This record gives sequence, C-alpha cells and structure tokens, in this order.
Amino acid sequence: MAEQDQTTAAPAIKIKKYANRRLYNTATSSYVTLENLCQMVKDGQDFVVEDAKTGEDITRSVLTQIIFEEESKGQNLLPIGFLRRLISFYGDSLQTLVPSYLEVSMASFQRNQEQMRQYMAEAFGEMFPFRSIEEMGRQNMAMFQRAMSMFNPFVAKLGDTPDGDKAPAGGEQPAEVDALKTQLEELRKQVEALARNKG
Repeated sequence: MAEQDQTTAAPAIKIKKYANRRLYNTATSSYVTLENLCQMVKDGQDFVVEDAKTGEDITRSVLTQIIFEEESKGQNLLPIGFLRRLISFYGDSLQTLVPSYLEVSMASFQRNQEQMRQYMAEAFGEMFPFRSIEEMGRQNMAMFQRAMSMFNPFVAKLGDTPDGDKAPAGGEQPAEVDALKTQLEELRKQVEALARNKG
C-alpha cells in the first residue's frame, strides 16, 4: 500500500531555508512564512524543507517549529501530561517504538474524524452520544495495542488475549484506557457546558 501511495502521489514541494531564516517555495518561486507552510499542511500539500546551504533535510525541525508557533497562539492540542510522557521517552529503550505508535494513533483518529464531527454536532442538539465515542475510543485503543504488538510482543499482554477480544482477568484495564475515559468525561462536561451557555 505504501509503495502504491508513493507512485501515485504528487512529488513533494521543495522549500529552501536560507541563513536569514527566510523560506523559499521553489514551486511558486516565492518566499513563504511558517503560516503558509501550516496552511499547506492543512491543505494536504506535501513538502520537504532543505537547508539552502548544506542541502540537509530539516523538515522535522520546521514542522516542530510550526507546532510551537500554533501552541503559543493558544491552539493547545498537546496536553501537558502528554508532553511530559513524550519527553520521558527520549533516551528510553522504547524510544524507537514511539514514532510508529503515534503514527498509528493519529492515522486512526484521522480516519474517524468525520464520525467524531457528527457526534459533536449531535451534542449541541442535547443528544450527546457519549457511549458511542467511548466505544470508538475502546476500539481504537485495541487497534493501537495490536499494532504495537507487532513491534513489541510484550505489549500484547496489555490488551487482547490470543483467543479473542477479551480483557485481562479480574476486569483490569490498561492505564491508557483509563486516561482515555477521563479525557472523554472531560469532553462531555465541556460540551454540556457549551450547550447550556448556548441555550
């Protein structure tokens, strides 16, 4: 599947970054800003950023800078707890597994985004489908655990058993599921508050 995507996708736009920190879009022959690059990401335009002098690929650092800029504007997508956990994995023996786990998690969320938008729209009609979102979260978490088990067989112990989708004995749940439930409960409270204010 990945090979097919690479052959059919349009080539990535090359952005050059100069010593004066200016960014140059070689496709449009014009200088661009981080805000322009942010919009390109939202529009689904693929690009790579290269150091104009050395030719080094610095896409990762520029994307990280875009996230920093958005967060500084109050667009808080990264909870403090998540950032702390992420930082703690630097230098950890599981560091190499984190990128794949995050990729799978975000890809799953992206696939479900339209359904999530529909649920949120229904919430303002005072029909908040909390159980539906919670069930989606459980399904996603199970999928994440199965994906992670391909990289680390010990992770499988946290989720499904080999003979079916059964929870661990004693009704125990992974800490990730508990955290997800907490976040969903907070989301439900926020939506209910918004609905009351709207009324």
